[in-house]
Amino acid sequence: MGFLQGPLFVLTAAVAVVVLASIVRRLLGVRFSATRLVLAAAISWGMSAPIMTAMLGPKLPDGTLADAGKPLLLVLAMLVILLPSMVFLVVAEALAPSGSLPTPLEWIRGLRSRVARSRRYWRFTMILMRHGLGPYLRGRRPQANIGRSLREALNEGGLTFIKLGQILSTRRDLLPAEIIDELSLLQHQAAFVAWPQIQAVLEAEYGSVEEVFDRFDREPLAAASVAQVHSARLVSGEEVVVKVRRPGVTTQVNRDLDIIRRLARTLARRTSWARSLGVTALAEGFAAALREELDFRIEARNLAAVAVTRVEGVAVPKAFTEHSSARVLVMERFEGVPLRCALPRLAEREIAARELAERLLDYLLRQVMIDGVFHADPHPGNILLLADGRLGMLDFGSVGRLDSALRASMRRLLAAVDAGDPLYLCDAVLEVMTAPEEIDEAALERDLGRFTARHLRTDSGFDVAMFTDLFRIVSSHGLAVPAEVAAVFRALGTLEGTLTELARDFDIVTEARKLAGGYAAEQLTPEALKREAAAELVALVPMLRRLPRRVDRLLGAAEDGKLSVNVRLFADRRDRDVVTGLVHQVLITVLAATSGLMGVLMVGRQNGPMVGKSVSLYQFLGYSFLAVASVLALRVLVVVFRRPED
Repeated sequence: MGFLQGPLFVLTAAVAVVVLASIVRRLLGVRFSATRLVLAAAISWGMSAPIMTAMLGPKLPDGTLADAGKPLLLVLAMLVILLPSMVFLVVAEALAPSGSLPTPLEWIRGLRSRVARSRRYWRFTMILMRHGLGPYLRGRRPQANIGRSLREALNEGGLTFIKLGQILSTRRDLLPAEIIDELSLLQHQAAFVAWPQIQAVLEAEYGSVEEVFDRFDREPLAAASVAQVHSARLVSGEEVVVKVRRPGVTTQVNRDLDIIRRLARTLARRTSWARSLGVTALAEGFAAALREELDFRIEARNLAAVAVTRVEGVAVPKAFTEHSSARVLVMERFEGVPLRCALPRLAEREIAARELAERLLDYLLRQVMIDGVFHADPHPGNILLLADGRLGMLDFGSVGRLDSALRASMRRLLAAVDAGDPLYLCDAVLEVMTAPEEIDEAALERDLGRFTARHLRTDSGFDVAMFTDLFRIVSSHGLAVPAEVAAVFRALGTLEGTLTELARDFDIVTEARKLAGGYAAEQLTPEALKREAAAELVALVPMLRRLPRRVDRLLGAAEDGKLSVNVRLFADRRDRDVVTGLVHQVLITVLAATSGLMGVLMVGRQNGPMVGKSVSLYQFLGYSFLAVASVLALRVLVVVFRRPED
């Protein structure tokens, strides 16, 4: 039967480990991963023999323990055996909270990607070092002369980092003008993807390309960093353009986004200037926006959303959602040329450049002020001049969104800027921006007063660039510019450059004032007021129907002297759970301290009946109290070290 001893021992050990793990989890009262529980139980199993020997004496010649006949000592020894595993779990929770480390299976699966990500991380770090940016990673505040080095480093970093630089080049509220000017020079020249790779993507999506497209041109119309565009014709006869995501771009972008987040966390931890700029939030916002661009289903939904805005002479392509997916977007084809290329021929076609500028401004402002979904990047490359003289808007992979409350706040901010009243402007700024817990409103009002005197009370007029100064004022007072608001002014800044190319004397602010007056008039028409009043009335009717009965009850209670206010403390279950948890923790802590003190006092007692050969009853009780105190203390500590979100 010797051949059965090995498997029997393994089975016994496995059962013991499972039992120990279950007991330890119950004693600590917290859930742990199976890996941690098994490791903890294995530690107790491995230390069980020396603990038993130390407490119950050495083995006798017949294989039994000297004090094994004493049940009380045996129970105490079993409790002490559990302590090493509990200590391990508490220390592990303190050093690496549950959920902060991948499981072994996840670690093995992600080993290859982690190695590639780490290699890419160090490669980009070396790029930063090579361009002289290393000192700024160690805490030095950036100076104005680093713009060129930063641009060259981002350009060498590739697709994702170039896009990051392009986004940063629009954040005049955060970066100096010198850095903005350098980052504005970033351009990404994407090479064409070979047809076999594009064909593989199409076949993976459709199975057979011929079943969807009657014609598909292999030569691309254009290539960008994320996608490549081809001309095609559906089997139903519509002429379309097909946007195909570049193979492998998702893996590269995800890897680079992880690097950007890690760099942002490092900078926020080591440098004060990075914390003041909010680089962590910037990195997360950039990652979310770039991931949206990778999913063409989002762009298809964006096309449907912006189609609500109707301005005569501006067209948005229709998306064929039944043929689109995350990797392929099929859109209506516009016949035209990019606006920048069409500028020299406007006179030949008898098209007024100023009229186009007014049309574009009307389109974007209507989206921002009324509809709430707007084109986030209206540069000339994303605008076509169509054969019939209309403007065709392209590239809706990234759009800005404003809810009704934020649109109203933005209108009040622009009205305050137009009025030039610093008090009104201060209230509007505090409504739009995200304010810290403590803010010196008087100092903010003084700075805004100087801002209005400098920009708004002169005959020179003002332009979009003045909002850069406004953003820097609010940033100096600790106010954060919401991403949605920054997107509005980024789009306006981009549009200003486009409008200037169309008509150099075009005053965007003056024209915006005229259009805003028209929007206000639209909102005040009898039909619009009637719709608004009807909507408000529908919302108020249920409350108005209940109001007379409630007023009658209140008056009756007041007349009878029974009017009272009933306030229930801890009415919310979450509040009760928090208080109950605190009371439990305090109670367990008191019990642990009391048990520990009693244990120390009783261990020192030498007299009394003997439980074992060398252990008196008082000492046994003292050791038991100490063991119980240890279990209770570890139970408190593991909750303290456990992350709040768990």
